[in-house]
Formats: sequence, C-alpha cells, structure tokens
Amino acid sequence: MPRFTLESADADFFTTAPHIFTYEKRFAAPPERVWESLVSDESLAAWGPSITKVNWLTPRPFGVGTSREVTLAPGVARVHETFFRWEEGRRYSFTVDHASIPSLRRFAEDYLVEPAGDGQTQFTWIVAIEPKPLFAIPFKALAPVVKAAFGRLASDGQRYFAEQV
Repeated sequence: MPRFTLESADADFFTTAPHIFTYEKRFAAPPERVWESLVSDESLAAWGPSITKVNWLTPRPFGVGTSREVTLAPGVARVHETFFRWEEGRRYSFTVDHASIPSLRRFAEDYLVEPAGDGQTQFTWIVAIEPKPLFAIPFKALAPVVKAAFGRLASDGQRYFAEQV
C-alpha cells in the first residue's frame, strides 16, 4: 500500500480542524471494560466490521508516544497513529502520521471514557480532519458521508457492549 505523510496534530486541532465529527454513545458496560477493550490487542476491530485490524507497534504499558497501525474496512485505508495524550483508564488521543490515501493533510482522534451511572459508560469520540488543499472542496461535499461512516464505528461499539451483557 502507498504511504503518504501527514502533518502532526495536537489537542487544539479538536477545536480548529475544518471538519470535526463528534459522537456520543452510552455503552452498556462499566468504563473499565470499555477501556480494556480499547487497549486490547484487537481494540476497535472487535467492535464490528469498520476496522479490520489493529497492530500495536509499541510494547505495553501504553502511554504518550505509543504507536499502532490500523486497517480500516478492506480497501479503504491503513493508517499509522501516534498517541500524544494518554490518561490511563479515561482518555487517549492520537495523530495520524502516515496514511495509505493521499487526501489528508492532518487527522486526529480523541476517545473519552466516563462513568454514566448504573455500570454504564458515556463514550465520546472526536474525529478531526483537514484535507489537503486539492481535496478540500470534494471533501466538503463528501463530509456527511464520511461523518456517517465514522458514526458506524461508534454504533458498532454500542452494539458490541450491549451483546456482551
């Protein structure tokens, strides 16, 4: 697969990116189980078909500087991620360093896991994207489709934890 380098992002990017998609879901599992799933070997690939493979490249324990490679649904993309925020058991954020698609300038994600009472979890996920200038207009037109595609992953997580009860 080709490999295109992206510019790095930080926490400010979650409020300044041209495209910011926020998903909030309540999961039928305590925060500890959700976190355990997020940092497991399978991670998001266990939740459903949106992610097909997660390969942690850094040994445990994970933290700031951890990296992994994630393969999205077959034929879509492969990305290399480096974590710039790690609050064990609660939150992590990463920037994509390299991607197999040429359209991205910067890309970052933020995952927040909080107690929601009754053994449930409030899951908040933010995806921040800046396409390369050449792709800005087409991306703007496709943004609703991209938002829905990422939303499927959040819904997959909700289903995954509902089925684990």
